[in-house]
Amino acid sequence: MIELLKNLIRIKSDNIEGANAALLFCKSWLEERGIAPVLYEHHAKFILFAEIGSGEECIIWNGHVDVVPGNPEQFIPYLEGDLLYGRGSADMKAGVAAMMQAFYELSLAPQKLTKKVQLHIVTDEETSGDTSKFLVDQGFHGDFVICGEPTQLHIGLQAKGIVQLDIVLKGKPSHGSRPWEGINAIEQAFQFDQEIRKLSFLSARNALYDYPSLNLAKIHAGERFNVVPDKCVLSYDIRFVPGQQADSIIKEIKHAASSHFPTSNVIIHSIAPAVTTEENNEYVKKIQQITSILTERPTKLFGQHGSADTRFYAETGVGAIEFGPSGADWHGEKEYVLISAVQQFKQILVSFILE
Repeated sequence: MIELLKNLIRIKSDNIEGANAALLFCKSWLEERGIAPVLYEHHAKFILFAEIGSGEECIIWNGHVDVVPGNPEQFIPYLEGDLLYGRGSADMKAGVAAMMQAFYELSLAPQKLTKKVQLHIVTDEETSGDTSKFLVDQGFHGDFVICGEPTQLHIGLQAKGIVQLDIVLKGKPSHGSRPWEGINAIEQAFQFDQEIRKLSFLSARNALYDYPSLNLAKIHAGERFNVVPDKCVLSYDIRFVPGQQADSIIKEIKHAASSHFPTSNVIIHSIAPAVTTEENNEYVKKIQQITSILTERPTKLFGQHGSADTRFYAETGVGAIEFGPSGADWHGEKEYVLISAVQQFKQILVSFILE
């Protein structure tokens, strides 16, 4: 399994061609062990689907082989004690390798499988997530989903939803030497940013989250020193807590914009629902118990501030969690995963299916 992980790290999968190559490697690895995956293609991006077992119950393991861009040396894995370094080692080729190994081991004992297990490996989680969405749209959403993201072997029970939008502020141009004759759209943008931070949606909280987040991600305005800018575009990335509704947040923002700046415009780029898996979910309780016994410490439930492909499965109403091995510095220069945690994660997956 660790050699499998090293080989995956060596594949420079920080673009679609590389991610497709990594997925084909996974396909070949499984085929060499008597498993017959199905290869899908969606917008030139490959997707792997495999299934073992039988029965009414279906558990899905989801993983991605694409990674964020890295330097060439980051694709050369190396060990220091229990730590395996390399781009994607934690996020999340370790999760993929453990899932593949667990899937293979389970396939050797079909008589013990009282439920179906599906393996979903995708190629664009770090960008759009279209490939996991494609599988869900085909009806592959099961009864419970584990996305093997790095979580230190604790359970990412819920995840914030997403609203990404632009606010277009419109002013009036004039000569830069006579700014009083114009209306400066950048100055309007400053005022709007102060107003949006007063809105009530930012005070929401629940048991796992103290607040939503608001990130002013981009500002575009102005072309010349000697012209008062007549247009400014603010781009916001909002992560709202489970229990909030994207429509209500957008309505509140639009009202604030139109009230203070009647000529402004709100452009919605992306909306994704929050993941709202409950802690009393029978699968959550089962995997929490198995993990606590194997790791010999309590397994925590927590809320993710970011977003993973769990969001597509959760839209169908099934329970979905982020759960994977321990590591650190993913997306950073010294990304690593703990070998012992990868081995524990594999064993937890096997036990979760068989017990």
